Parts: sequence; C-alpha cells; structure tokens
Amino acid sequence: MRQLTLQGRKIVEGKVEGVALVTKEPISFMGSINPKTGYVIERGHELEGKCLKGNILVFPSAKGSTGGSYMLYEVVKNEVGPLGIINKEAESVVVIGAITADLPMVDQIDISQIETGDYVILNATTGLVTVQKKA
Repeated sequence: MRQLTLQGRKIVEGKVEGVALVTKEPISFMGSINPKTGYVIERGHELEGKCLKGNILVFPSAKGSTGGSYMLYEVVKNEVGPLGIINKEAESVVVIGAITADLPMVDQIDISQIETGDYVILNATTGLVTVQKKA
C-alpha cells in the first residue's frame, strides 16, 4: 500500500484517523448539509447524497454565509459530522465552526493528493497528514 505524508498548517489541534471523503468543490455548511443527518443535500454538488459522519472531510475551501460556523458545530454536536477537516485554504466560517466544535483541522494541503476512500491520519497538532492510498 502506497503512503504519502503532507505537511500543512495547524488550525485546530487534535489527532484523528479515518477514511477520506474528498471534493474539489467548496462546501457551505449553511444549507448544503443536513445538520440532523450529516448528509450533503446541495443539489448538483459532487458529494450530494454522501454522509460526512465518521470521515475525514477534504475540500478546497468554504462558501456561503457566516451561519455555516454554527451549522458545522451542530453537525458535530449531533454526532453526524466529520472526524476532522483538511482544506487547501481555510476560510473563517469553517475555522470558527471547527474551533467551536473542537474539530481537528489543517490547511495549506495539496488536496489533489488525496482521494475518497484513502485512509488518512490527521495530526492537526503538528499539521502532518499521512495518506494511505486505497488499494
């Protein structure tokens, strides 16, 4: 199994591991995610119909309103959210939500190196992301 290590910038400390759920599209936590189920409900989004629960969520950046911070917190509080977040470029709405939810998060990662289904060890305390490529 091929493995690679990526160095990013710590946003919210913590260490988690799990399967990557990756999109090349920005995510809005306000209106695009059902906060009770964790499913992506935005029509036409690359992740439409996918559930965030138990995954490491990988996406370039956020879009949408400031209410997204609370919605991210709500998804995590309802135990249907991601285990951690990896961004290409952190955006304040997601950062505030991740801090509030105590959700490990890094940015400045080349997300093109990660695919849905890869196993990811996210050490947000050091900014280190270890990716075990899916077979």
